[in-house]
Amino acid sequence: MSKKANSSEETETRQFDFWLGDWDLSWGEDGHGTNCVSSILDGCVIQEEFDGSPSIPLKGISLSTYNARLGKWQQTWVDNSGSYLDLIGEFADGKMTLSREATIEGKAVQQRMVFYNISQNKLDWNWERSDDDGESWQVLWKIHYQRKK
Repeated sequence: MSKKANSSEETETRQFDFWLGDWDLSWGEDGHGTNCVSSILDGCVIQEEFDGSPSIPLKGISLSTYNARLGKWQQTWVDNSGSYLDLIGEFADGKMTLSREATIEGKAVQQRMVFYNISQNKLDWNWERSDDDGESWQVLWKIHYQRKK
């Protein structure tokens, strides 16, 4: 692989570094939780540890990695409700977007998470759903991240 290709791949593998750290989360009128996001396995994997308490009993973890063969990010999420999600996406236009196809109540839908308004100490995250093959998206959950001091 050429030096330029290595440099490009190194840049792509760092695209999720904005998410690293300890975060206070807020959503809706009174939703609060935390998220601890760290780099593991020699910097090749981003590990998330989400805790929705005290507002909701949801706890979950995700593992994300850049797949150079695909040129995409892949994430696996599991939680204490038994959910398993597999997402794939990329960083473009200042946003990280990971999506998946799913079947809900017998209907094919698209789901996605979007990280946006990204700065050093804060960002916003949406969980969205499309019932029309991506023509329109409904925000189901919006979380504001504030880096812990």
